Amino acid sequence: MIAGRSAAATRQGLLLALASAAAYGTNIVSAQIAGQAGLAGPLLVFYRVFIMLALVLAATLIWRASLKVPARERRALALFGLMSALVGCAYLSSVAFLPVTVAAVVFYTFPILIVLAEPLVTRARFSADRLVVALIAFCGVAMVVGPDFHGLDPRGLALAMAASVFAATQFFAASASATTGLLPKLFWSHLLILPVTLAIVQATSGLLPPQSLALAPLAVAVTIGGYLAGFLLQVLALARVAPGPAGLAFCAEPVFAVAVAAVVLGERVGLLQYAGGGLVVAAIMANVILEQKLRRPAAA
Repeated sequence: MIAGRSAAATRQGLLLALASAAAYGTNIVSAQIAGQAGLAGPLLVFYRVFIMLALVLAATLIWRASLKVPARERRALALFGLMSALVGCAYLSSVAFLPVTVAAVVFYTFPILIVLAEPLVTRARFSADRLVVALIAFCGVAMVVGPDFHGLDPRGLALAMAASVFAATQFFAASASATTGLLPKLFWSHLLILPVTLAIVQATSGLLPPQSLALAPLAVAVTIGGYLAGFLLQVLALARVAPGPAGLAFCAEPVFAVAVAAVVLGERVGLLQYAGGGLVVAAIMANVILEQKLRRPAAA
């Protein structure tokens, strides 16, 4: 699918990426509610990874599916799993030193990094148009989250920037292992993620028993469900669309998060946030149009 992505596959990939962004955005809000009930973020991360691994293993046994990975994609899949673990680790750690809004703005430089690195990592040509679209989307994200730049800590900035680099690498690694089956990709990546998340939990809040999740059952269910759906849709998307356009689609995640927070938590959305959301939507539409334009000559 990598070598000859069709226009239909690309459209499917972009829609899957947007759906993944929506799931991740919902996941952020429910995680905040669970945190207010006393459930720390690292604990939720551990249990959602554990549940994903258990579900994938169960599906593999029920369907008697193979977990074999093509030899040429094993390194890429290992890199995908490692980067998936490090993204959460670095991003989660950055908010200990930075306001969440600042960490989010720094983290969402990863679509720009993807656009800049894509010609070096893949056979794609550099697209100045896509870089402009990425910059517009980044400005929109910054307006939506409304960062507070007071009291910045270099450690937090370094961690958030590292998370951005890890996320960009994750996208490339997922794209490079696109022919690996869905179940083996989910299983082996989460087998790598689980020990990293366990180490983070032990170093921070400590591992609490599963009964502790009953402190906020609905919020926990939405948080875990949002992650499961988001990660699954992300993997499916990156098997169908190149990292550049996929990364831009994920700029919708904070827009979805703010919209869900406004509806569920009653948070007020200001004019600047509406304008930022409009910029992100415009950038995503431009991204789709640009991708169709780039695919047209190949189809002809």
